[in-house]
Order: sequence, then C-alpha cells, then structure tokens
Amino acid sequence: MTARSIRIAPSILAADFARLGEEVRDVTEAGAEWIHLDVMDGHFVPNISYGPAVIQSLRKHSDAVFDCHLMIAPADPYLEAFAKAGCDVITVHAEAGPHLHRSLQTIRGLGKKAGVSLNPATPLSMIENVLDDIDLLLIMSVNPGFGGQKFIHSQVDKIAKASAMIGDRPIDIEVDGGVTVETAPLVAKAGANVLVAGSAVFKGTGVEAYRGTVAGIRQAALAGRG
Repeated sequence: MTARSIRIAPSILAADFARLGEEVRDVTEAGAEWIHLDVMDGHFVPNISYGPAVIQSLRKHSDAVFDCHLMIAPADPYLEAFAKAGCDVITVHAEAGPHLHRSLQTIRGLGKKAGVSLNPATPLSMIENVLDDIDLLLIMSVNPGFGGQKFIHSQVDKIAKASAMIGDRPIDIEVDGGVTVETAPLVAKAGANVLVAGSAVFKGTGVEAYRGTVAGIRQAALAGRG
C-alpha cells in the first residue's frame, strides 16, 4: 500500500475565538497543511460552534486546505453554503442522514473533496458501499461534540482495519480526538495520515509555540510509521 503523506490539521475549535484570523495565520505559518473546521449544530452533537460565514471570513487568512467536518443533521441543505465559504474538503457523518451516496455526490458535484466520518461506535461496514465516492475517511477517536476529550484506544484497531479496507485507493485516513505526541505514533502506524489536533496545538500561543507542537506531532507520527 502506498504511504500517504502525513498532514497536521489543527482544529480551531480549541483556538482563541477572539482572534481566529490570527490563529489560523499562525498555525499555517507554523507548518500545518490543513485547518480543521468543526461545525456543530447542537442537535447531532451537544454543542454549537460556527457556520459558513465564519469560515468565509477566515478563508483570506490562510492558503491551507480548509477541512470542514460537518457534525450537523441534516447536512445536505447546507453543503453548497460551505462549499461557497471556501472549504476544500467537506466531511459528513455516516450517522447523520439516510442518503450517504447523495450527500457525497453533491459534495463532489460542488467541486470539493468528499469525506465520511464515523463515530467510535459506528462499524466500518457503514462505508463499504461508498469507498468509490469518498476522498477521505475520518475516524473519530472521541465522541464528537467537545474538544479536550480522552483518546479512545479501540479506534486504533479500527484505523488499521480501515486502512486494509481502503488499500491503494487514493483516500486519506484522518483521525480526530485526543491526538497528541503520545497517540500520534499509534494512529500513524495503524494507517492514519491526517492528524487533527486541537487542545494539543493551541495549548500555547503564537507561531513559535505552534511550530514546536506541530513539528512534535509530525515527528511522532513519522516515528510511529518506522
């Protein structure tokens, strides 16, 4: 299987909301290739974050990939708005609607990369029939809704099985939840290549602090790969 490049995707859910634009610029300058955008509706998950208008306002602050994780239900009515806001990858939850194919086809029809996310208790069988319709698989290693949660170790085996299922398909495997320098080697060894980190990245402030953290997570992931 071809090794996919390691990418670090700081989640701005853990950033300082009073200066989001500066935070996005800083983590991009610090070496993050992706910016992870957690969109929550207070319905599918027990929290509310932000919507397309905030993302659109942030787009001018970074040329990094905008990785939009929609924790909303239904998602379909809002896909076009997030595409227009400047998202490059739009991920929907397999659990959030009855017509997953339709959602993915809509995202690709908008010219964006399509992703599917699975909650910790959701089996991989949910995505067996959509592998040709996705560009990214997001494995949640915490239950979605809040930052700063403890990593669920059973998801490492799930990542490994997902990697085997995907094989040589050009699909990124992303992991979100509790990613630190301690857990990064585990998920990278299992096959994840896009690592979402919120609290672990934004525990400091400023480019130099973020640069050290981003580099540390990347080095830990690469070490995990051997």
